[in-house]
Amino acid sequence: MWSRFWAWYEKHTTTSLFITALIIYIQIPHMVWNMDLYLEMGMISRVNPILDFFLYGVDLIEVIPMINIAMLIYSRIRKK
Repeated sequence: MWSRFWAWYEKHTTTSLFITALIIYIQIPHMVWNMDLYLEMGMISRVNPILDFFLYGVDLIEVIPMINIAMLIYSRIRKK
């Protein structure tokens, strides 16, 4: 079963990398929002609580790329 999972995962590496890239690109608006928050300019942050909630929550989905990268590294080491 373990070997079947890794065979499936290796077939879908491109999709996995696409999802990781998407999550990383979502970080760009989060960084701008965070800069506004730290500099206390108030142009983006603290204007809309729903937008603040989503832009703050982007940090939480960074865990997915971390797991994905670890799995990709393990997959490559396993092949060797």
